[in-house]
Amino acid sequence: MRLLPTKSMKPGMKLAKTIYNEQGRALLSAGIPVTARMITRLQQLNVTYVYIEDARTKDLEAPTMISDQTRKKAITTITDTFKLLESEKKLSKWFVMDQSSKDLKSLIHTLLADMKTNQEVATLLTDVYIHDNYVFTHSLNVTLYALSIGIKLGLPQKDLEILGLGGILHDIGKMQIPSEILFKPGKLTSEEFTEMKKHTTYGYDILRNMHTIPLLVAHCAFQHHERLNGSGYPRGVKNEDIHLFGKILAVADVFDAVTSHRIYRSAMLPHEGLEILYAGSESLYEPAIIEAFRKSVAIYPFGLAVTLNDGRKGLVVGQNKDITERPIIRIIEAEGAELDTPYDINLKDHLDVSIVDCDNQGSMSAVS
Repeated sequence: MRLLPTKSMKPGMKLAKTIYNEQGRALLSAGIPVTARMITRLQQLNVTYVYIEDARTKDLEAPTMISDQTRKKAITTITDTFKLLESEKKLSKWFVMDQSSKDLKSLIHTLLADMKTNQEVATLLTDVYIHDNYVFTHSLNVTLYALSIGIKLGLPQKDLEILGLGGILHDIGKMQIPSEILFKPGKLTSEEFTEMKKHTTYGYDILRNMHTIPLLVAHCAFQHHERLNGSGYPRGVKNEDIHLFGKILAVADVFDAVTSHRIYRSAMLPHEGLEILYAGSESLYEPAIIEAFRKSVAIYPFGLAVTLNDGRKGLVVGQNKDITERPIIRIIEAEGAELDTPYDINLKDHLDVSIVDCDNQGSMSAVS
């Protein structure tokens, strides 16, 4: 299978992974040739990348951090909790949260079990689920990234469970932001942005009085937009006054925001998102957390077409833990000619070879 931008798809190509909606129902099935209308519909649904069939990698399956069953359970649990909180009056929110906390804690246990069993580097770029609400999927993605960082940092199970809850609920305050601001397709006005920033305080106020939720979870909602140099919000506190979980969630939150499709821009590739984090290292984000994240995330995701410094071209077919910037590449083109017999090289073992470009335009031909 090959990773391809939807804008580069052509009629007749076959999806290598079925596309599902939030409820887990198939929208487009794998193996069926897509039509121009289907491609347009995928683009309208804000799907930036898809897996398509490619004979050169048909022997491989893209690894996943969590199972499809776990992902469906996660989105359902998060969606139900957030929608209940959105609909209930203030006094009832505490009751809803108390009732939902048991399901959320169970979900964190399931996520951690999947992640530790699969032991795959984090890659959410190519998820095959289409969602109506960015907040819900963002909450899950941030949780998975934060847990990946926490595991890499060696946090104990109890701390991982609290961090996981903090990830799921870090944006709970957005349920109190007017929808015309929350889902505005263009740039927010200064007044609208002031209101948007209040979601951190709203979330803190909702969570801090919940008897079944650790107080630290409320601080995750409160601090995930704080920055080391004091330029963040809502309080503008600096390094020593930001909890470790707030620092972890800051990295996870920004990375998922820039690598997810939004109404006003397309998704970046993971290596581009990582560059944004590095640009803010020490001033905005904790360097040790960025480094732990780098070792946990698939910088060049499975199936991505890349160009090497010696001119060869290939597809990413495997990852190396802790050095994810040097994946395993299946070489399909050398000296300007397509190879009859592709072969794999592990960049971990060839330090003189490096990736100099990746095909985010879909310009490298697919073979079906």
